[in-house]
Amino acid sequence: MSSRIFEYFVVCGLGPEIRSLDGSKGFQGTGMMYMPTLLDQFPPSNHSLYPPLPPQLPTCVLPAGVAIYSSGLETNDVSTYPRSYPIVLTEGDGSKIYVSCIAFRDPICEDIVEAYQIPTNSFADKCICLVSHSPSFKVLRDTLEELFVLCFSPSGCSKPLWEIISYMVSNVPLPTPGKDRVLFAIENCLLSVDAPPKEGFPHVDISFQPLVQCLDVDNLIQLFTAVLVERRILLRSNKYTLLTLVSEAICHLIYPFRWQHVYIPLIFFSGVDYIDAPTPYMMGLHSRVDTSGLTMDGVVVVDLEYNRITTSEEIPPIPEPELSFLRCEILKLLHPNVMGIDHMKVNLGCMSDQFIKTGTKSWGAEHDFQLRLIFLKFFASILSGYRNFIDNAAPNGFNVQAFLKKRSRSSKQPVESMLMITEFLETHGFLDYLERCTNSEENNNNLLDKLQDATGRGQNPMIIFPNQFAEPEIITIAESDAGVAGPGSKFTYKQFPSNVRTEEQEEKRQSILALASGTHSGKHVSSSPSVPVDPKAESLSPRERAAERERMVLDIKVKLQGLWLRLLRLGATEDPLSSFEYGTILALIESDAEGIGGSGFVECIREHIYSGWQCRLTDEQFIAVKELLKTAISRATSRNDMPTIRDALEVSAEMYRKDSNNVPDYVQRHLLSLSIWDELRFWDGYFEYLMEHSSNKSINYVTLVTAQLIVMASHMAGLGLPDTDSWSTIEKIAEKNNLGYKQLIKLRALLSHIQQLRVGYWGISTGKAQSLSSYGMPSPRPHDAPDESQQPAEASGLGRSWVHSMFSRDRSIRSSSFSLARADDSAKSGAASSKVDTPPGQKKLQTSMRILRGHAGAITALHCVTQREVWDLVGDREDAGFFISGSTDCSVRVWDPSLRGSELRATLKGHTRPVRAISSDRSKIVSGSDDQSVIVWDKQTFQLLEELKGHDSPVSCVRMLSGERVLTASHDGTVKMWDVRTDTCVATVGRCLSAVLCMEYDDSTGILAAAGRDVVANVWDIRAGRQMQKLQGHTKWIRSLRMTGDTILTGSDDWTARMWSISRGTCDAVLACHSGPILCVEYSPSDKGVITGSSDGLIRFWENEEGGIKCIKNLTLHSASILSINAGEHWLGIGAADNSMSLFHRPQERHGGFSSTGSKMTGWQLYRTPQKTVAMARRVASDLDRKRICSGGRDGLLRLWEATINI
Repeated sequence: MSSRIFEYFVVCGLGPEIRSLDGSKGFQGTGMMYMPTLLDQFPPSNHSLYPPLPPQLPTCVLPAGVAIYSSGLETNDVSTYPRSYPIVLTEGDGSKIYVSCIAFRDPICEDIVEAYQIPTNSFADKCICLVSHSPSFKVLRDTLEELFVLCFSPSGCSKPLWEIISYMVSNVPLPTPGKDRVLFAIENCLLSVDAPPKEGFPHVDISFQPLVQCLDVDNLIQLFTAVLVERRILLRSNKYTLLTLVSEAICHLIYPFRWQHVYIPLIFFSGVDYIDAPTPYMMGLHSRVDTSGLTMDGVVVVDLEYNRITTSEEIPPIPEPELSFLRCEILKLLHPNVMGIDHMKVNLGCMSDQFIKTGTKSWGAEHDFQLRLIFLKFFASILSGYRNFIDNAAPNGFNVQAFLKKRSRSSKQPVESMLMITEFLETHGFLDYLERCTNSEENNNNLLDKLQDATGRGQNPMIIFPNQFAEPEIITIAESDAGVAGPGSKFTYKQFPSNVRTEEQEEKRQSILALASGTHSGKHVSSSPSVPVDPKAESLSPRERAAERERMVLDIKVKLQGLWLRLLRLGATEDPLSSFEYGTILALIESDAEGIGGSGFVECIREHIYSGWQCRLTDEQFIAVKELLKTAISRATSRNDMPTIRDALEVSAEMYRKDSNNVPDYVQRHLLSLSIWDELRFWDGYFEYLMEHSSNKSINYVTLVTAQLIVMASHMAGLGLPDTDSWSTIEKIAEKNNLGYKQLIKLRALLSHIQQLRVGYWGISTGKAQSLSSYGMPSPRPHDAPDESQQPAEASGLGRSWVHSMFSRDRSIRSSSFSLARADDSAKSGAASSKVDTPPGQKKLQTSMRILRGHAGAITALHCVTQREVWDLVGDREDAGFFISGSTDCSVRVWDPSLRGSELRATLKGHTRPVRAISSDRSKIVSGSDDQSVIVWDKQTFQLLEELKGHDSPVSCVRMLSGERVLTASHDGTVKMWDVRTDTCVATVGRCLSAVLCMEYDDSTGILAAAGRDVVANVWDIRAGRQMQKLQGHTKWIRSLRMTGDTILTGSDDWTARMWSISRGTCDAVLACHSGPILCVEYSPSDKGVITGSSDGLIRFWENEEGGIKCIKNLTLHSASILSINAGEHWLGIGAADNSMSLFHRPQERHGGFSSTGSKMTGWQLYRTPQKTVAMARRVASDLDRKRICSGGRDGLLRLWEATINI
């Protein structure tokens, strides 16, 4: 942490380069919102006292953007008043940056008004900020407000405002915790700052009152629980301050644990798409931002204005007696008079008086302390004796099962009732706490351990806290006398003043404004690329020669600066490769042997990026910049100039153009052909550079190494290096630095995921030779054929990568790690198929992709009706087969693919909430919904027959059985059987401890299997009315289940699939090769193998052998989560979340048998995959009889792929 409490004073607002939030340049009118930029800062950007500011700071402090107004402050209009609010940014290492902001309307500078022809006397949003690493919210706010009042005070100030700011930032020290109190003055206002002792609760200079005022006790506990089990949490409010204070308060209430995931208390409005990120996060979003177009599945939405919490996934309750303790103690603190109404007024001496102290006065620091103590006591109780179960030999360093059994004995409650504790013990927050416990310095100040020890000895809990009565030492900061105006003179301002600009800054500003106004006339740059040599240079002294060389270097850099700015102004009709600017820069790069031109060009780009340039290039500019960077890197390679290569790599990850799908295409992707990327020496040197220039070297060494390797992996993926080459390089560097296997596994999973996303959109890189086996024949669709089904690119769901890069303070990490987030953004959008010749002997057959429109909301259920089911309805027709879909629009729709152009056969309306499950037989359709009901429909007339009600939560699974029976499962944990003829529930045939997510039933044997959030696969014999087995082994939710004969297959969020024996109740095999939750498992009947699909995009084929089951084939065909695997005798259909589909075939000649050396599972061959459209699929279903695969997207469209194949 820095030695000064104020690290930066920053001004953000409308800069000289105006750009709207949608990317349009120039002034677009007063109704548009504009991108904020960094206008001024102190200390200046060229200082070395602190790490540089986060590049996205302007966007974060003005989250709605910059608006332009016709008037400024109006006393009768509250909406024009200045707003004061805090924000918190998170760095890559998890540390926080605290920013106090004041946003107000300020007159637009006259030169900007003139350049962009903005109406005169216009105002725009401006924000002044104080930035610190100290969580001293109150002093940051008080100081900033005093500076703001001083600026616009009619009486003025005695010194120039920026002199007051610079003196304050440079001289107010950070107080020593528990020892110092620093006094400083701003004009006549005296301010102070101190910090509590380190031995107590962590320093937090906020009030917890907003948290308890916005949420009642039950909702507060529910939010607290959601944070503990690391759910996706979205706070909503119309006040920026409230979002930040509540986020910070709840993070401090989970002490001694820390929130380990994405943390953005106030997300900017245009970043709303990140709410669909699949990883845990805590974000705050202004109430007026519309989220109706987002999925929001599983997101815990906390409405602070209406004291309301909503979520589609159940939050496990806190077990007793801790729940009653927590609720009672909070109520005592909030409502002491009500809770103690039966108590005597006289204290007998043995009665607790802690609530008497706080009950008679308004909320203050003592209330904050007592609230934090209540939650610390909660942890001391629920984790009683946890230190005895810390076991380094256990997978996560903690023996979870032994701890739960011990608690079960002491509380006399079954282990199954402790779902909340089980989930909590598996969280990143708990694992991080265990790691920190090994740090002796931090462990010595562990209040949780101290409280448990004090409670065990019968001592007062207050004994664990330091003495609060020690008077701090006063440190007074004298006021500066410099710059004081003469007697009676004052400095007054009509708008917030600008800091003094350097000559270079002023020249750059005027160049931008001149370009905007169309009257820019820069100095002519000489076309001669060579640097003239003075004939007298040989007679110069060494010092004079060095000075002359420095002058020439500066001259080249100045030329490059002007040429670069002119290159960015190339018009759409100009040929960049024949332009004067391009030719001159190219000559400067190629001509000098010392590499000044190449390094200067790269440095010029870097400086432009740090000045606030958005890095967007037109197609013409992109071509020129790409070729110039290639030349600069090639020349630097020949000189062994690694710093220039390194800098070029990083800036190439910033600059981009938009492709036809509006997806960023980065310059870095076009540099693959350069040979330097194949050399281990470069990556070794780059890794050492990242380690040396890391801004936070105090963190754990393993964490530091892993962070730098993540940066390298992002660049390798951005370049398009082959996955095997990238991993070989990373593995070698990791081994040199003694990185453990756990980190290696995580790195491997990350690299594979990034590569799959990149290949999914851009395809296999062609810059280098790739070793890729051909899996089969692609669709014969013309490569340039128009695709009417193209949809706008969807927002990225990979929020964690974006946040990690956006808030990194280390310049090297920040500039380079952007490629990861941007590659993720672009790769998420879709993919294009490459044209491949049809293999000899293979029939080239026509395929068809159709768009089925009708739903008004996201598709949430999709069912394929087989040919056998529709036999009685349409007879023996070659194209028979229906698809039935359910949606968030609460409707069920029946589609007949044989009716081209009018596929929609019927729309069934009856549900009041999203439809989640669909099944059918020959005569009926059954659907289950979030409205807790099950509806049975007639398949011929499409009339509603029965509505079955009895579940207490959303229905997740339905199944039509023989004999007019229906089987349903729900989030209430029950499985019920219904008789359609009598409209009654025949029996509750199964009960689980939590929500059921998947269900299988064998109608021939009467065996039912169900699993879900209680991480147990339950098996019942419903004909005998008994439970057969409870299959335990998974550690996280079970998402998929398949039953065949005596075998059950399960797939879980713990990244493993398991094979179980029903009769023995044992786990026969654990399939653990995926790097993400396993969403679908399938049994291949023809070869008795297993196929698994995961959120990592991989499909794995497994085969039983004498030594056990092993993975014999991996497919990286898809670039997003595998949603569906459907295997038949001869055909295998697969669908993924990126709307990619694939059809596999087992050739006839392989059906009879296999050679002794061959593998049965490898008999599956990819036959065809259609050209992928840009869409995000939610559900996929396959009709293998008719060679059809149908996907349903969050845009409400169904995409039906049909391959008419005749083998």
